[in-house]
Amino acid sequence: MFQFDAIGYVHSPFKEKFGIPRQPGLTQSLRTRIHLHAPYNHPDTTKGLTDCSHIWIIFVFSATQNQGWHATVRPPRLGGNKRLGVFASRSTFRPNPIGLSVARLVGITREGDELILEVADADLLDGTPVLDIKPYLPYADSLPEAHFSLGSKPEPLALPVIFSPQAELFCQQYQQAQGEPLQEQITELLRCDPRPAYQTDSERIYGMRLHDLNLHWSVSDSVIHVIDILPVTA
Repeated sequence: MFQFDAIGYVHSPFKEKFGIPRQPGLTQSLRTRIHLHAPYNHPDTTKGLTDCSHIWIIFVFSATQNQGWHATVRPPRLGGNKRLGVFASRSTFRPNPIGLSVARLVGITREGDELILEVADADLLDGTPVLDIKPYLPYADSLPEAHFSLGSKPEPLALPVIFSPQAELFCQQYQQAQGEPLQEQITELLRCDPRPAYQTDSERIYGMRLHDLNLHWSVSDSVIHVIDILPVTA
């Protein structure tokens, strides 16, 4: 038996699992912050880290850890119909609910007693506990000759993203108030196609949370339509 302490937690715009990119590196305009707890918030813990462009983040799948693990899983990328062994997948339902993600390090700041790592391209749920951080080493961690026939690189939807007048105005006002390039963020996310692979109904309206907002959209053969954006109400 082993016991690990979280060194910090994630503060991200992703408030629920649905809509999070299925792999890191697919969205560049969204920012995630890793808040380090004491005693790991000492500035010496990140000395030299800003010399690397990317970091590995080891974390806990806290949202699903109580649901146990499965020997086989149905990866969404395979349409949810084909089973693979859990060790041949990136499923959250693992014997030990540990995840590994690479992210681009934007900067390190201090706010009061908190040491904060700002990263981009992350695929982490808000509130996720972080177990460790390591530098990404290009000479060791990048293997261009590696392959996995069932894990081909996801291709973004090559469709225009059209915002309704209400949604476009909301994005403009949100950016002015919060400093977030909301329209760019939504465009990147929806081109990642967060829909389950088996759902292609052009009449269906999908919803997800982003930041403190509820987003609704639909997808047809020719366009991604952002219908409305509404603040989350308590």
